Order: sequence, then structure tokens, then C-alpha cells
Amino acid sequence: MTAPALIVVGREVDRRVGAPRVHAPRQEYFDWLQGPFASRTSTRSVRRLFYNRFVAGWPELPAWFDEPLLVRLGLQDRALRETGKRAGPSSDAGSYISYLSLVRGVRLDADYVLSRNWESLFHPRVAPALGVDLDLLDAHTARMRQLGYRAGGASRSALTWALARLALWRGDPDTTTVSHDELLEFGELIRGYCRRPDAGFIRASLVHGARSGQDPQVLADQFGKACRARLHTLHVLLFNIDQVAAPPRRDLRRDDLWREQLVPPGTAPGLAAPIERWLALRLHSSDRAGSVRQARDAFRYLLRWLATTCPEVTSLDQLTREHLETYLGWLHDYLNPRSGQPLAVQTRYTYLSPLLQFFRETSDWGWDGVPARRLLSRSDLPKLPVRLPRYIPRDQLDPLMAAVEQLPDPYQRTALLLLRWSGARRGEIARLTLDCLDAYPDGHPRLRIPVGKTYTERSVPLHPEAANALRELIAHVRGTETVAWQDHTAEATVQFVFVRRGQPLGRHFLFTDPLATACKQVGLIDSRGRATVTAHRFRHTVGTQLAEGGARIQTIMAILGHSNAQMSAYYSKVSDPVVKEQYEQIIAAGGRVAGPAAEAVLTNRLDAETVDWLKTNYLKTELELGHCLRLPQEGPCECDLYLRCTKFFTTSDYIPRLRARLAVEQQLVQDAVERGWAREVERHGTVLDRLRDLLTKLGGLDEQTD
Repeated sequence: MTAPALIVVGREVDRRVGAPRVHAPRQEYFDWLQGPFASRTSTRSVRRLFYNRFVAGWPELPAWFDEPLLVRLGLQDRALRETGKRAGPSSDAGSYISYLSLVRGVRLDADYVLSRNWESLFHPRVAPALGVDLDLLDAHTARMRQLGYRAGGASRSALTWALARLALWRGDPDTTTVSHDELLEFGELIRGYCRRPDAGFIRASLVHGARSGQDPQVLADQFGKACRARLHTLHVLLFNIDQVAAPPRRDLRRDDLWREQLVPPGTAPGLAAPIERWLALRLHSSDRAGSVRQARDAFRYLLRWLATTCPEVTSLDQLTREHLETYLGWLHDYLNPRSGQPLAVQTRYTYLSPLLQFFRETSDWGWDGVPARRLLSRSDLPKLPVRLPRYIPRDQLDPLMAAVEQLPDPYQRTALLLLRWSGARRGEIARLTLDCLDAYPDGHPRLRIPVGKTYTERSVPLHPEAANALRELIAHVRGTETVAWQDHTAEATVQFVFVRRGQPLGRHFLFTDPLATACKQVGLIDSRGRATVTAHRFRHTVGTQLAEGGARIQTIMAILGHSNAQMSAYYSKVSDPVVKEQYEQIIAAGGRVAGPAAEAVLTNRLDAETVDWLKTNYLKTELELGHCLRLPQEGPCECDLYLRCTKFFTTSDYIPRLRARLAVEQQLVQDAVERGWAREVERHGTVLDRLRDLLTKLGGLDEQTD
């Protein structure tokens, strides 16, 4: 929507740049006062007096703008914490200054706008004369209530605070033209205002009661936080009425600023250019922005270290393996400035893996300005410990879920119930859409989990208790008519379930806070009062219960959304009784065992490493005619070729396959004899003898087979 043109004293005011800073003619302002104060003679007289005093004090309006802020506020002679009505030609001229801004289009500076109270702008007598649309304000207030804001005056107060100051700062009462860039700019101006040396003094002159004794800088910081919260509330409203397309952020800053600074300022061009090129390439590929940002942070660590330790290195092609070895040692010993502790292994891995990929790819591609060979290998990455999933034991899970069911907030209660019964990740639950719940043909609830870590959607069965809670929440959210949001993970515009007051709820509110409350109620806390159960442990619990219930690996993969069987197989490690039972049934129960490795299996002489690997990889050992106990580090398997490998064994379950293979080998021997291929006769004859030997030991060789 374009701003309406405003004609004042024969001039067209461009609201985008503001009108010239000149005083309004005396008669023009006095005539305007007749509108809102027609029946109030004394009020008009006072306003005229204030106008005359203000113009006499600053005949040229720019001179007033150039005055120190305390002078313009009438606080120049005040003592710290001295409160009371301000008096003086500047502080008394608030009505005239409002007229200059909203009627004549003179833009006010943010520092002045943030230092005064402007409640009178929305008075029913004054607002229409200033161009303020009270009907629009009522519509905005109703929409906020629909979004979930309370019906009291707090939400309206936040709205009027933000609208008044934006209107005065813009020099335009038409708030239907407020843009996203203006919201961000005003947010930065709020931060700048709170950094002013006199901001605390100004705030101390305005507060009363218990807060009057607080440190002035604390008061300034609190004011800045409150201002940004009010501006954020306005952003939420404007987004939900489709006036602003960009979704609201609580910090009122763009979320993509990091893309404009991929390397630290002042980085030598020879260092910066290849890194920026590689990161930009990844941004334009299928990599998620979060992954690229992590890679950017990894380079920033390296570049800062180079600037401090090796300032002579100004180009990446000057880097050597010795430089990287020194950097590895420095990173290993580096202390986190916040905690004073060394970096965690996972953190060091995160900082090194992008460098490994960069040096590998750019050297393979033959880029200029980079090392010609790889400077890092996978052996340089720290070894990450592989831990078993931490499921929640039944004696803790039952009382914890009882506490969860008593949570008063429906969003938090539903989120934790979904966490318990779906096995989904926190981010997946937080991004559920309004159409996520349907049913199987038999009526059992089914949950569609959005694209997440593995780039795939999936549908999983859902416990009726969680489904009922989700169904009620969906009905409530539909009634708020919240607008759709962009799901950057799924790359689609969707309507989320977990939305309150027009914006998606955060993971801390949905999971961390209510889980801490529930854990405290049932005593699941440590010595420092922190919850001992994390949200992710519910996912581990679902996986473990599936494994203990005899679910196949494919089922666990489908429900948990794993991309490979190895991830799901970890849950088999947890359920030792089930693994032991299956292991014994498959290997040693009921049937005979034959082959070079049979004795080791039957006499339990397998080493611990082999047993541990087999517990989670047994399905991978299957061959055509049996199993191979060879570990991955022992190289490729030759069991199928010779059937004499020391790692090969087979069971009576494979007798039909062995007989079929025997028949094939017999045909191959006959064919080789007819063709005169002596070497092939010998080779197939050897395999034939081996097959007869295995079938004999398994009791599967009969006269018809032989």
C-alpha cells in the first residue's frame, strides 16, 4: 500500500524522507487546535502559550533538533532520580511537536521519541485530528485477541506504544505502510538509545516506586528489553495481517546477516576468496543454511588463529601440513572462554570436519589459491565416543508421564505426549502442521512427521492419548486463523500446530520447561536441582521398547526416521535379553552347525570384539550358503568363493540352498568335462567336494542329492 499524499500549506510532503524541519505558521496551528479542543477554551489557550514559548526559544526548528537530548526533554537541571512533572518550553510543547510530525510530516529522531510519553495520541478527541485511525487500532486489538493475546489492556498498550513511536519517527500517522525494514531499523535505534551515557539518567527520572532505587544502567537495559518486546508484538500482528511478509524474530534482526560476512573483517583476500567461494557454493547446493553456518564458524576459528599465530600467511596456498598440525594441537588445548574448560570432543569435530572437506574438495577440483594436496585426513578428526541410547526405565517413566498429563498448558502437555508416543525428534514435533493427523483404515491414529534431519517425511502410528490431545490442539489453533509460515527445512509454506499469539513456539517452552517441572514433581532431579531426564530420551525409550518387543530393524528405522540400519541397531545393543535370545535362536538353537568357524561358535570361543560386532551386524553376515564372521577391518570376504575360509560357518537352515548349489556345481563340472577345460573341472570339483562335506556334517546329504 502506498502512503497517501498530504498537502500542507501548498506543499506536497514526501512521507518517505520527511518534511523540511520548519515551524508551522502560527495561525495554521491555532486553527488546527479548534478541531480537537473546540469546546475547551482554556486548553486552546495553554497550547497557544506553549507554542509561542517554544518558537521564541528556537525560532529555527533545526536548532531545537541540534540541542542535547536532556535540554529537549527539560531534564538538564534535574538531579539523578528526581521525578515530577517536567516544565520548560521544550517539554511543554509536546502537543505542537506531535502536530509537526503527524500533520506536517516532520520526522522526529528516535532518541527523543523513546524518551517521552505519547499516550495522548490515541485519545478519541485528539487522534482523528492527527490522522490516527482508531477503528484500525480496534481491529488490530481484536486480531491480537484472536491470535491468543489476553483481552486485557497489556496487549493494546504494547500495540499503542509501538505504533505511536513509529508514527512520530516516520512522520506519518498511516501505520498501514510500516515495513519490515523499518521495524528492524527502529529495533537497532532502540539498542543505540540504551547505549547512550544518559539513557539511565533519563529512565531514572521517569520510574517510581520500588524501581526508583535501581541502578540507572539496569533501568536502561530493562527499558530496551521492554521496547523490543513491544516492537516484536507489533511485528507479529503485521505479519498475521499480511502487511509484513518477513516472519517476526524476537531479536528484531535479520536472520541472514551472517551470509554477508562469511569471513572475519580484515581477512587477507588470498585467504578470504577461496573460503567465500566454497561456502557460497554450498549455500547454493542442497546443504542447509545451518550446516553452512557451522562451516563458516569453523573457518573463523582457523582464520583468527592464523592472524594471531601465523600473520605471514596471507594466502591459503601458503598453508602446509605443519601449520595444520600446530592448529590441531592449539584447538585441542583451547579453553572455552565461557566455561574455562577445553572444547568438547564433538565441538572439535564440528570445527575440523568442514576444513577436511574443504581441503579435499578444492584440491581435487584444482582450484587456484588453495593447497595442491589434502592437508587433513579422517585420522585427524577426534574419535567420537559411541554411547548406548539412554532410555527411561519403566519405574521412572510411569510417574513422569503421570506428571506430564497434569500439565496445565495444552501446548506443553501435547508436545510431551507426542514426544513419548511418536519417537519423533523435538524439531519435528515443533514443526507439525495442522493436517498432520489422520488414521489408518481401521481407525487407529496416524501421525505424519515433516521432513527433518534425513530429508524425508514419514508416517507413524500414534497412541490414542497423544492423538486426542493433538486433535483438540489443532481445533484450537484453527480458530486463531494464524497465517502460514515458511518451513525452511521442508521448503514449503505451512500452517504449524504449535503456534501461539501468531508465532511458532520455541523448543525451550515446549519441551525443556515443562519437562523440568514434571521431573521436579516426581523427584527426577540431580544434586543441583536439574532434571535428569532430557527430551531426547523419550525417543531412545521408544526405540528401546520397539527392540525389546521384537520389532524388526526396518520397523525401528521407519518409526524413528533413521537413514541406515546401523543407527537403529544401537537399540538392539540396549535390549540385551532380546539380542541374546535372537542370537542363540539363529546361531545355535535347534540346528546343526558346520564349517571352519563352527567349532568356535559352538564352544563359545569367539573373542569379545567379534561378539559385540555380531550383536548389531549379524544380518549383514549372511551369505548365500551361510554366515561370515569376518570383521570389517579384516578385509573383503572370500567365503562364497572357496567355502573354506576360517570365518565361514553354516547351519541346517541352509541345507536347501546347499543342495541347489551342489546341483549347479555338478552341471558345471559336466560342462567343463565336455569342453575339455581341465582347470575348471578341478576348480568346480573342489567346490563340489566341499559342498558334500558340509551337507554330510549337517545331515542333509542323501543318495538322490549326491
